[in-house]
Amino acid sequence: MTNVDKNLFAIALNELGSVLARMDDGRIDAACATLAGARQIVTYGCGREALQVKGFAMRLYHLGRPVSVVGDMTTPPLGPGDVLLVSSGPGETSTVLTLMQVARETGATTLLLTAEAGSSAAKLADFTLLIPAQTMASDQGPEKTSVLPMGSVFEGALFLLFEVMVLKLKAITGATPEAMRARHTNME
Repeated sequence: MTNVDKNLFAIALNELGSVLARMDDGRIDAACATLAGARQIVTYGCGREALQVKGFAMRLYHLGRPVSVVGDMTTPPLGPGDVLLVSSGPGETSTVLTLMQVARETGATTLLLTAEAGSSAAKLADFTLLIPAQTMASDQGPEKTSVLPMGSVFEGALFLLFEVMVLKLKAITGATPEAMRARHTNME
């Protein structure tokens, strides 16, 4: 590995650490409490954010939480006591806005992860976790803050945030590593 490569790793890791350090720990704890108390959780994200959200849904399942992903044939209808967890870095994704409106109409709670506190999605959400990172909406010109392309810092921060949330949810729910492992698929 060259010094240039090592420097890029250091810059990228520093950027991710800076984003996560600016997040509100109290809001993260409140989001975890909301998820822990949900009757069921349905998740959704677009593009590469969807990959992070699906990974989190898998871990929620490992924790024993009732969870599904929008678009799966087994996704149940939402209602009171349920949570729709959605990710939209720019906060203007039309699919996310539509799903949030449907969830609200059913009485479900909407939990949004976004980089844009003033976005349409943030205004519609019952609960917002702000991830102060560059997204596709802010990766051009003077707004560009990352060495990583497009929304990669937001997506990387999602991954790390979700892993920390899993640890917090593990503590809240009392899930053991053995119980989590027992829920891991054997169909690989």
